Amino acid sequence: MASTLKKRPWDPAEHLKTEDDIAAYLEAAFEEGDPYLVAAALGDIASAKGMTQITHDIGLGRESLYKAFSSEGNPEFATIMKLVSALGLKLHATPV
Repeated sequence: MASTLKKRPWDPAEHLKTEDDIAAYLEAAFEEGDPYLVAAALGDIASAKGMTQITHDIGLGRESLYKAFSSEGNPEFATIMKLVSALGLKLHATPV
C-alpha cells in the first residue's frame, strides 16, 4: 500500500515566532562563521517579521532584499546594518 506523503521545503521563518527564537537562530548562524549563512539567516528573520514593512523601512525592493539575503547573496555591510536595525536587533561583540 503506497502512502501519499506531501513534502514541502522547510521554511525556518515559520519557526521564528519569538524574539528569543530569532536571537538564538541568528546567534547559531554567527557561531558557524559562514557569512553566507548569516546573510541567509537575516533573510529568514526578515521573512518571519514581514518583508513588506522591512523593505519599506530599509529602502530596498522586495526582490533585491530576497536576493541580497539569500544563501548566495553578498549584501553590503551598510545594508546588513539597516536590516538589523529594521528587525529591532542589535549586534555586539564578545571576546573569544
